[in-house]
Amino acid sequence: MAVLPACLPFPAIDPVLLKIGPLSVHWYGLGYVIGIIFAWWYGKRLLARPGLWQNNTPPGKPDILDDFILWAALGIIIGGRLGEVLFYHPAEYFANPLSIFAVWRGGMAFHGGFIGTLIAMLLFAWKKSIPVWSLFDVVAAGVPLGLGLVRLCNFINDELWGRAAYGVPWAVCFPAAPADANGNLIPRHPSQLYEAGLEGILLFIVLAVLIFVFKALKKPGLIAGSFTLGYGLCRIIAEFFREPGISFKIGKFDMTMGMALSLPMIIAGLVIIFYALRRCRPDQDNKNDGNNAHTHAARPKRKAAAKPDRAARKIKTRRNRRAEPAL
Repeated sequence: MAVLPACLPFPAIDPVLLKIGPLSVHWYGLGYVIGIIFAWWYGKRLLARPGLWQNNTPPGKPDILDDFILWAALGIIIGGRLGEVLFYHPAEYFANPLSIFAVWRGGMAFHGGFIGTLIAMLLFAWKKSIPVWSLFDVVAAGVPLGLGLVRLCNFINDELWGRAAYGVPWAVCFPAAPADANGNLIPRHPSQLYEAGLEGILLFIVLAVLIFVFKALKKPGLIAGSFTLGYGLCRIIAEFFREPGISFKIGKFDMTMGMALSLPMIIAGLVIIFYALRRCRPDQDNKNDGNNAHTHAARPKRKAAAKPDRAARKIKTRRNRRAEPAL
């Protein structure tokens, strides 16, 4: 295929990082592993700082995430793969069912992984008696950087390319992407890198500012809602530059499958944020209780008025009767 001059050549990076005999280590799989390990490490650091949490009390000890990491990995892999199969390529995978298990070749849907991890968190929180919203928060805080790494691996794998981008100086010609009618490679947006910047770096920074500057972990659910809303917005923005796998029209608007799956996330994120902000704030209530207790302690107690003796009341009554004038 000829390469149009108005695009950058694709950097030929082997998708296989390391091969030892029959064992191959792929960049894609490594991205998931590093992302999960980082979220685990970051979550433990957050749990180790009581001042970040409601009532200065973390929802659990940092070691609790040592048990959760396996649950999270299973939720991501099983949910992500089933999401890819059911949302994007059901006919292809059902025609060759064994290919469903070839996760090292790529093909993991974020929305499926999100649902799988959500189920894993609900089950884990129920089993360990952990406040579920706080578990959502601590997990969501570290997820974006892992998403960014996986998007970089999508770029290395030469998959999930962007739409045609004629005249864009940083457009890339992806060898595996569909060519034009003359067999020439089409300049395309490197949408994988856009998503790595939006869903990965930008979203992570926003959540970190909410946590460390605005103390958002003191309001259970606020970080989880912010992540859900933020990802939905970032994904919809990226979909305008990404070559759609599945698209359909709603009126005059072209909707991609990624947009359709992200819209409920935006709505859910807004609802969760509203709920987190409107919930009773125990920190403030405790502060008010402390002020009230101090006020009551400082207020002098009134002495109970001494009740008159019964004998004294009888003497007083007799005197009153003698003083009454005769009618």
